[in-house]
Amino acid sequence: MLASKQGGTMDVDDKQAMAASGGKARAQALSKEERSEIAKKAAVSRWSKGKKATHEGELKINDMILQCAVLEDGTRVISETAVINALGMYRSGAVHVRERESKSDGDDAVLPLFVANKNVRRFVDEDLEKMLSKPIWFTSSGGGSRSKGLDARLLPKVCTVWLKARDAGVLTTPRQLEAARHADILIRGLAEVGAVALVDEATGYQFDREKNALAEILEAFISKELSKWVPTFPIEFYQELFRLRGMNWKNVNSRPQYFGLLTNDIVYRRLAPGVLEELRRINPTNENGNRKSKHHQWLTQEEGRRKLQLHLSGVITLMKASPDWKTFQTLIDRSMPKYQPMPLFDYDNSQTDAVVPAGKAEIVENEL
Repeated sequence: MLASKQGGTMDVDDKQAMAASGGKARAQALSKEERSEIAKKAAVSRWSKGKKATHEGELKINDMILQCAVLEDGTRVISETAVINALGMYRSGAVHVRERESKSDGDDAVLPLFVANKNVRRFVDEDLEKMLSKPIWFTSSGGGSRSKGLDARLLPKVCTVWLKARDAGVLTTPRQLEAARHADILIRGLAEVGAVALVDEATGYQFDREKNALAEILEAFISKELSKWVPTFPIEFYQELFRLRGMNWKNVNSRPQYFGLLTNDIVYRRLAPGVLEELRRINPTNENGNRKSKHHQWLTQEEGRRKLQLHLSGVITLMKASPDWKTFQTLIDRSMPKYQPMPLFDYDNSQTDAVVPAGKAEIVENEL
C-alpha cells in the first residue's frame, strides 16, 4: 500500500486510476505524429516474432510466379511482394501516403498496397479488411529477414476486389486497368488449379503424380548402365574436408572411411530428390560393407554429372569460406538444403548417414 498526502494509504484502485490519469496526460501532450509513431512501433513489436516457414516453393500461374510457404502452424501464405508483382504493381514514394489513407477508423492497422488505392479499397468488405489489416509475418526455413505474407485463401478475394472495381468503371489509370487484367488471369488460373487439385484428390492421383515426378527426376539423373570410372571429385574437395574436420592432409589416395558418409550428406543427398536412395539401391554394399563402384559412375552424363560438377563447385566455395566444420554446416544447410528421403519407393534405409567422429575410423584407399 502507498502512503497518501493525508497520511493514509492508497488502495490498488486509486493507484490504477492515478496511473491511467498520468498516461492520458502524457498521451495528450504528444503530437499526432508522435502518437502515430508509438502506435506503429507497438504494432511492429506485436508482429516482430512472426512464425517460421516449414515448406517453401513457387506457385506458377501462366507466366506469373508467386513465392509461397507453409508455416509451422499449417497456415498457407503467399508473399505480399509476390502479390504486388503479380498484379503488375510496384512500390513507390506514394506507397506510404496510400497506406496512411487506408487506415481503418479507430485502428492503426493499414491495408496492404495491392488494395490501398482510394478507388479500389471501397470494394474491400469489412471481413476482408479485418483480415488484410493484420499481416502474417514469417521467416523462411533457412532464417534471415522477416517477410510479410497473405493468407493464401484470401488471394481470390483480393482479385475479386479489383474485378469489382473494374466492372464499376472506377479504375482511372492504365496501370490500374492492367492490375485488373492481371487479377482476372490470376483468378482464372486459381480456379483451374483448384479444379485439378480436387480431381487429383478425389481419384487418388495426387500420390501417383508425386511418384511420376520423382521417376522423371531419377530418369534424368540415374544412368541405366555403369559408366567408366573417371576422376570426378576435385582434390580440393578432400583437402578442405580434412581441414574442416581438424585433420592433417596426407595424400589424395587415402582418407577416413567415414568420409563416404560425409560425401553422401553434403553431396548426393543435396543433388535432387530420391537420388541418394536410388544410388544405394542400384549400387549396394557387399558383405564387407564396400560398393563395387562409385556412386558417380551411375549418374547420367547429360544431367546427373553436370549437376554434380556444379554442386561440387559450390560446396568447395563454401568450404573455403568456412573457418570450421560448424560454420560450413550452417552455410551449406542454408544455401543447399538436403532433400529428405522419399517414401514413395521401398528403399533400404538401414544405412544411416550418422557421422563417425574423427579418429575412430580406419583409413581406406580413395578414388577421386
